[in-house]
Amino acid sequence: MSIVVARNLSKVYPVAVKQPGIKGTLTHFLRRKYRSVVAVQNVSFEIGMGEVVGFLGPNGAGKTTTLKMLTGLVHPSGGEVKVAGHQPFQRESSFLQQITLVMGQKQQLLWDLPAWDSLRINAAVYGISHNQFQRRVGELAEMLSLEAKLTQPVRKLSLGERMKAELLAALLHQPQVLFLDEPTLGLDVNAQLAVRNFLREYNQRTGATVLLTSHYMADITALCQRVLLIYEGQMIYDGSLEGLLNRFAPYREVKVELAQPLSKEELSGYAEIEAVDGLAVRFLVQREKLTSTVARILADLEVIDLTVSDPPIEEVIGRVFRAGVVS
Repeated sequence: MSIVVARNLSKVYPVAVKQPGIKGTLTHFLRRKYRSVVAVQNVSFEIGMGEVVGFLGPNGAGKTTTLKMLTGLVHPSGGEVKVAGHQPFQRESSFLQQITLVMGQKQQLLWDLPAWDSLRINAAVYGISHNQFQRRVGELAEMLSLEAKLTQPVRKLSLGERMKAELLAALLHQPQVLFLDEPTLGLDVNAQLAVRNFLREYNQRTGATVLLTSHYMADITALCQRVLLIYEGQMIYDGSLEGLLNRFAPYREVKVELAQPLSKEELSGYAEIEAVDGLAVRFLVQREKLTSTVARILADLEVIDLTVSDPPIEEVIGRVFRAGVVS
């Protein structure tokens, strides 16, 4: 059963056009002209209950605009959208009780007050009873290892602790659908790992549906089996992460450590050269030619070490976006 449904979802923004100079300013004031900027165009997808889906795209591709339409912050210019059986832009109370939106670059906690006070305000807004409030805060604080931090002013928390507190505040009303826009933005490696572990455990415990955007591919590979790719406002892929790798990365990465340095010209006859750094060389080899290529390298070159692996997921996604289409 799908809990998020988008069909031909589109958003076009009118942007005022102004010529330079005094004449341009007067004309702009008296007879303003606009041009249309397409942020999202005919995007369609469905997300089932309990799924954790990655939503990927370069800056300006339309990810945040899509999330804002799904949460009712922006009215679509065209198409249909339903989340938990509601039309988001109507902003019904019963709809808002079932969703949450977390943006890594925004905060809802009051800076100079302890997080506990902001949580009490959220509880009042959502009509959560005192007993429910105590129980939910206790459960989430334990999962996030925040028990001793909630009484400190938010400004005294580390960035990772603040992000955890933001997640706690966003999940206090037990939403069915989580829209997470860069939740690990700016966090160090340990804080990113803690947030990922929490989201995985929360999804397993509650069955909540998660749509996650992130520029950290480790977030996606750790949490999502399915990914949506958007490029210049259009959906270019909807499927499994493994399927994307198989379709767009029909090659393996061969890392070679040589006994002596060789030039790119001397190495170019073996396979596509990804990088050369002193004695270390990285080749990209088509899967069907892998055995023969590795045999040639070992036969012709003085090799100290050789490893074969799949290319980094970041590189595969980058190639998809540079092409703008998945063939």
